[in-house]
Amino acid sequence: MRAVHFGAGNIGRGFVGLLLHEAGCEVVFSDVAAELVEQLQRSDSYEVRTVGQDPSTATVSGFRAVDSAQDPAALTEEIASADLVTTAVGAPILRFIAPAIAAGIAARPVGAPRLAVLACENAINATDLLEQQIREAYQGDDLEARALFANTAVDRIVPVQAEGAGLDVTVEDFYEWAVERGPFEGREPDIPGITWVDSLGPYIERKLFTVNTGHATTAWHGWAAGHATIAESIVDPAVAREVEAVLEETSALLVAEHGFAAEEMSTYRATVLGRFANTALPDPVERVGRSPLRKLSREDRIIGPAASLAERGMGHEALLSALAAALVFTPEGDEEVERLQQILRSADVDTATSEITGLVPAHPLFPEVRARIAGVYSGHTE
Repeated sequence: MRAVHFGAGNIGRGFVGLLLHEAGCEVVFSDVAAELVEQLQRSDSYEVRTVGQDPSTATVSGFRAVDSAQDPAALTEEIASADLVTTAVGAPILRFIAPAIAAGIAARPVGAPRLAVLACENAINATDLLEQQIREAYQGDDLEARALFANTAVDRIVPVQAEGAGLDVTVEDFYEWAVERGPFEGREPDIPGITWVDSLGPYIERKLFTVNTGHATTAWHGWAAGHATIAESIVDPAVAREVEAVLEETSALLVAEHGFAAEEMSTYRATVLGRFANTALPDPVERVGRSPLRKLSREDRIIGPAASLAERGMGHEALLSALAAALVFTPEGDEEVERLQQILRSADVDTATSEITGLVPAHPLFPEVRARIAGVYSGHTE
């Protein structure tokens, strides 16, 4: 089985690429970073080191690499003969790779098995987004006969790598890769690292509203407390209380909406908090807390669950505290931090509330969020 994977960075090499390799796939990495592609082309292998309670080292070999910016024809050829396309490029980048995937699908031989496309991104239903963009770029009316699209939920912490690590990657020992089985119509590929599920929605939200919500909350409160890393932050009792309170709120929502057992969520929360405390993963709070506008958007990890809890009349005070911490998270060099602070300086508080969170004034959460924003806001007009 051949897989073309878009994104040869640390997540691509240390998570998706590793699991595909371990499943016996011939992996072809596609990237636009010329130096990285050249390094992959020169190398026979790289190592993935897992750290945590069950450390290990795995060697990935037998891969190839294509510079998609410099050699689009080669990429088209690779996709045309592949069984699987996966991505780990970041959801905003999917629109840039969609035309290349569309071209590769169009070049597949008539009667070839359908190409499976899986966007392994830190976003809800990212494959749906990629499929829409591929459809816009695809020339022809036979896309359904040539490709299938399955949503995924992925979870593995890949921290900032040590200087000089080269292609080798350090990752946590925990991972989860859930994929919806429906689009495969009973013909799922044999990839042991995948958990096949009938309904992906609950798994996506459980991960987003526990791991991602908790991670961001730890980063923002940890940064405010003067801590450098997630592991350092989560052992601060004051930060830990904030994070635990947030996860109790999101767990209550997941139990109410998706029927997860309360005991199951308690165990899942404990596992997540243990991952955050892994001192072998020196993840900087500035990296984890970055891009606050995206993380405060309507369907993301803070406003998404807080809005649902408000609609149900359930508690969400800790999520509002996480929002407040994000509003004063101001490390240098983050364009979204600068944009967020510009909004707080220049717009009136109602406009700022809508622009930052996507909430409409009629939503029950709007007044509470508005109050939090007003509390740190220096330029609003009442």
